Amino acid sequence: MKLNLDDITFIIVTYKSENIIQNCLNSLPKNSKKIIIENSNNINLEKDLKSKYDNIEVIISDNIGMGAGNNLGLKACKTNYAFVLNPDTKLHINTLSKLIEALNNVSEFTLASPLNDNKNFPNYKRVISSKNTNTNILLVESIDGFSMLFNLQKFKEKNFFDENFFLFLENDDLCLRIRKKNEYIYVVTDSLVNHKGGINTNKKLEYLRNWHWMWSKFYFNKKHYGFLNAIIKISLNLSSAGFKYLIYLFLFNSHKKKIYKMRLCGIFASVIGKKSSFRIDN
Repeated sequence: MKLNLDDITFIIVTYKSENIIQNCLNSLPKNSKKIIIENSNNINLEKDLKSKYDNIEVIISDNIGMGAGNNLGLKACKTNYAFVLNPDTKLHINTLSKLIEALNNVSEFTLASPLNDNKNFPNYKRVISSKNTNTNILLVESIDGFSMLFNLQKFKEKNFFDENFFLFLENDDLCLRIRKKNEYIYVVTDSLVNHKGGINTNKKLEYLRNWHWMWSKFYFNKKHYGFLNAIIKISLNLSSAGFKYLIYLFLFNSHKKKIYKMRLCGIFASVIGKKSSFRIDN
């Protein structure tokens, strides 16, 4: 089946994203189907988006995380392809035409993405090969979660993102599962996407991210490589976090101390099999 624009639904998970989501939506084709998973229960945002955009569905949800939120959209999708985007991304004018043209020149794919337009931050890991003479199509090990085109025909069992992850490594887990099935993940290098990204200076969010980064790292390695290998992988993080916690304890730096406390707590929670349940108050 040939990929075409009418057979793509755009899926975007939002969480307190009212200041950035419209830039993303404005870069998408007006008539394309769009599903928004609103994880911060913002009813006003739902009303605003429905009044401004065509072919848009807004699903109100609790803060269930990026992976679980994307799963809601993917399961609600009625087209054969779904393009998962973060709300802080924007497509270029020819992003989709270049992407569709390139992917229609390969026999099959499971995941694909345009290339991040910031060359300092490529949105893929390890090029496995170029696709024959089409040097603009790279077969890669994995792609970042802020831009993922799904061929839903490859997901008959709807086994998308592992919902045990809350904030990190759910895309790495998905890509690894796809590679284990000898399926294909591509990046199209002349199709570009802009990802704003950036560093959030909110201290509570920083604590959340550090807890979940450590939880996810151990869980990912335990899931794919076994408990012992996961312990080995996390041991340097454990010793470093413990040492730095003590340093900042003696220096009376409460913010830095709490960062490394969160890392330690995330590691221990994952090791004992506790769910990724840590949240911050709004």
